[in-house]
Amino acid sequence: MSLIHQLALTFIKGIGPTSCKSLLTYFGTAEDVFNAPKAHLSKVPGIGTYRTGQLNLASALKRAAQEEEYIKRNEVDVIFYTDSRYPQRLKNCNDAPVLLYSKGNADLNNQRVVSIVGTRNATDYGKQLCRQLLEDLQQYGVLVVSGLAAGIDGAAHKESLRLNLPTIGVMGHGLDKMYPSQHRSLAEKMQLNGGLLTEFPSGTIPERENFPKRNRIVAGMADAVVVVEAGIKGGALITAEIANTYNKDVFAFPGRVSDEYSEGCNFLIRNHKAGLLTCAADLAYFLGWDSSATSVKPAQKQFVLPIDLSEHERNIFEVLQQQQSPLAIDELSIKISMPVSQLAMNLLNMEMQGYIRSLPGKTYALN
Repeated sequence: MSLIHQLALTFIKGIGPTSCKSLLTYFGTAEDVFNAPKAHLSKVPGIGTYRTGQLNLASALKRAAQEEEYIKRNEVDVIFYTDSRYPQRLKNCNDAPVLLYSKGNADLNNQRVVSIVGTRNATDYGKQLCRQLLEDLQQYGVLVVSGLAAGIDGAAHKESLRLNLPTIGVMGHGLDKMYPSQHRSLAEKMQLNGGLLTEFPSGTIPERENFPKRNRIVAGMADAVVVVEAGIKGGALITAEIANTYNKDVFAFPGRVSDEYSEGCNFLIRNHKAGLLTCAADLAYFLGWDSSATSVKPAQKQFVLPIDLSEHERNIFEVLQQQQSPLAIDELSIKISMPVSQLAMNLLNMEMQGYIRSLPGKTYALN
């Protein structure tokens, strides 16, 4: 694989991650893209004759040569989309970047990955939640991902280092910049157990439009996104929204209705965009994590049909009993031929009695 051509692919103007992947699918390698006749380029879905005429292939190669020099000089690791080291969870997202710049030693495909996000104006309450969450997650061997911003992000990275958990900071600028500047020392320490990650080449400054792009990587890399503390507007809610579009599990800590920096978390929970989280045990339970990697898998649980259920509730119980995984309320409605509105009342009653549990995404399983 030619590094310079892989780099150059990302410097073609007007070509984003989706079009880059179309080119790779059509031609096979980045080098083949640059060697292809224009007539062939124009046949690629999403490119066409007009866009082919606008492609700055020569200047993209020139800029790539400059970036390659920076990479070699600063020992930057480049992870291309087809590399086995590329984070596979992120790769499953349709707008995943085609190339990542990295410094550090983290396994981006760690068995368990959690992204932790929140407000830049973290309160003592938020920082304590973050500390306790990570202390309790230590036993699960997680990789912690965040955005290296001030506030909750910084707290998540610092606590991870304190607990010897690997942590990745995803940046909205090139590796030659540091924003906020006060995190320079933190970023250096993270490279010893974790690292830094960005899709932006050297020279890219921390412009506003870069951070939603950064947030999609934070969301896409993880098994679950945890919002610790957030206002009603800001990057944390954007990350949660992106995670929802990726069908990722999203969780949020609730707060008092009068607290400005709990408004965002309460909004997510109220609108079923995040599951309510009170501790790490909740997270591990929902994700099906066991703290011991070598633990013996328990025998399948045998459920006894309770005698104090109504006929409708017994039908629900029997259908859920047959499922290997949680069942969405819409699917359950179809299976038992019951309107969702009526089904919801029965499910609530069964949950209150402790027979079933509700999970993120309006899914249900037996307790």
